[in-house]
Amino acid sequence: MLKGKKIVLGITGSIAAYKACYIIRLLVKAGAEVQVVITPAGKEFITPITLSALTQKPVISEFFAQRDGTWHSHVAIGLWADAMLIAPCTASTLGKMAGGIADNMLVTTYLSMKAPVFIAPAMDLDMYSHPTTQQNMERLRSFGNHIIEPQSGFLASGLEGKGRMEEPEQIVACLDDYFEKKDLTGKHILITAGPTHEKIDPVRFIGNYSSGKMGFALAAECARRGAQVTLVAGPVTLKADHPLIHRIDVESCDQMYAAATEAFGSCDAAILCAAVADFKPADVANQKIKRESDDLIIRLSPTHDIAAELGRRKRDGQLLIGFALETNDEQANARKKLEKKNLDFIVLNSLRNEGTCFQSDNNQISILSHNGRKDYEKKPKQAVATDIIDELSKQLRKA
Repeated sequence: MLKGKKIVLGITGSIAAYKACYIIRLLVKAGAEVQVVITPAGKEFITPITLSALTQKPVISEFFAQRDGTWHSHVAIGLWADAMLIAPCTASTLGKMAGGIADNMLVTTYLSMKAPVFIAPAMDLDMYSHPTTQQNMERLRSFGNHIIEPQSGFLASGLEGKGRMEEPEQIVACLDDYFEKKDLTGKHILITAGPTHEKIDPVRFIGNYSSGKMGFALAAECARRGAQVTLVAGPVTLKADHPLIHRIDVESCDQMYAAATEAFGSCDAAILCAAVADFKPADVANQKIKRESDDLIIRLSPTHDIAAELGRRKRDGQLLIGFALETNDEQANARKKLEKKNLDFIVLNSLRNEGTCFQSDNNQISILSHNGRKDYEKKPKQAVATDIIDELSKQLRKA
């Protein structure tokens, strides 16, 4: 999808600047036309001659060419481009872009850019994790920029691997994915995923076996097809690193309810894939409960019904999709939920289908709507996500 696309590649003063050569080669191989704009600090890490040889274009660094005084029009570059990619992007350049400090050709070009902008940060972990850097990245996201960060190599802390620039192949794949024909472009989809944990005491909780794999597969599929995704995720270990996915981590039903109800108003559709606990302890102990007797009675109270509340709030043109995991009377129970909670369609799966549902990489579903039922074969959850989003896309076109 990059054939014939005009890409401005911004390069800043990072040790990862050498990887820009690989990015250029991949873009050119895909049929793109590349114009490099480099900061003065960037030239300390890689020579313009090397970059010019790869792009077959003079590298732009200053406002005026040194030899003949030719003016490089940042406005013209902004109008010429189909996309701007800044890779690597240092913490300094992130700050200048977020604050509108146009003291070099690269930032000036960024501020003049009419096309989408992709940013691949590159810095050490301390600089990356500093609140200033995080605030700058959030601000740039709020401006509509796409932040490309590493998709692998994380530890439980969530920071391992952060800060380093994503690999060239993944960066170019993000651009290629952006230009792919997308049926959900311009849509905002809310997705809930994973379990909730309802505290008994500081070390114990009531929960379930949900891994979140189905919900994360749905989020990835929506983003791949151009949607802006708000992913409200319960306590899971999965990663979601697509630039179109905004992730909100929660633990309890109360937290998921608050996040979902806040986001729903601005969404075109919501897919409620999370396995939310139906009950929570009425009283939560402040300290670990000791084993002092042979039995323990925990009084439970109902949690928020997120589907029912969103169904009540749903406006004309919005779609609401639910999930029903059943162990018996599957269709009758799913249809009851479909009607009661004002859903547009419901995805039914069953624990009686061996090798599906909780913790599995596969699923086997039926989609029930007000007009009928469609059954699907057992398949990987990524493929199941495609089936579900195909139905969502079809109904969005009718809405």
